[in-house]
Amino acid sequence: MEILAALCVIALLGLTVLFVGSPLRRRRGEMPASVEGRVADLEAARDARYREIRELEIDHRTGKLDDDDWRALDRELRAEAIEILHELDELRPPEAKGAADR
Repeated sequence: MEILAALCVIALLGLTVLFVGSPLRRRRGEMPASVEGRVADLEAARDARYREIRELEIDHRTGKLDDDDWRALDRELRAEAIEILHELDELRPPEAKGAADR
């Protein structure tokens, strides 16, 4: 009976160590799923801003937008893109930042 109790305690202790230590065993540069989802959302938003900036430049070059409107909209879109890039930098681990820039 004592052996069974000891085995149960050892098993419970082992499970506790596995559960508590799981974040420590995560591979370097690996992000939790919630952070990965947020990064994916931010990357999509970044790409959308880049597309909008390119389309705005085309509209300006083709005469659809005058200089004042183009400058205001361009400034706004670029500020939004910069905010997104800063947030991405905060979320990504240092190892992932270098890989994403390649």
